[in-house]
Amino acid sequence: MIVRPATADDAVQIAYIYNHYIATSHATFELEPVDGDEMLARIRAAWQDDYPFLVFDSAGYLGGYAYGARFAEGRAFSGSVNTAIYVRPGKDGMGIGTALYERLLDEVRARNFESAIATISLPNDACVHLHEKCGFKKAAHLRNFASKFDRLFDVGYWQLLLKHQI
Repeated sequence: MIVRPATADDAVQIAYIYNHYIATSHATFELEPVDGDEMLARIRAAWQDDYPFLVFDSAGYLGGYAYGARFAEGRAFSGSVNTAIYVRPGKDGMGIGTALYERLLDEVRARNFESAIATISLPNDACVHLHEKCGFKKAAHLRNFASKFDRLFDVGYWQLLLKHQI
């Protein structure tokens, strides 16, 4: 079992994992499933912008994935990276999320980002716990901010300062 950079061959399994969350949870606010081609386009976009896109690989079976992406438009935000992680359904609590996040944070530090931001739909105790375990601190809480399944959800932002402490 290793955490490694995603490849084009991983796109279908990554889409499978992500589609579970689209269909069953508020962990993402996307509403339509994505196919392997769309996921490959997203992976390539990350590569093009030099953001990490990682998978947890167990002999070709992906247990999850994590990536960095632009946090906000504009050069003033170029020191910040949005981070996200998704673990294959049924594989929670096996250390996959921690392994992915540790490597993801190493990768974003190596790219000289100042700040990592995680957007977490709430409630989501497991996701909050993982981020706080990795050193993130709650930075903002937006109430009734996003809608899915005919329900409003809060969204929180967790931040990890990667270089300078304020």
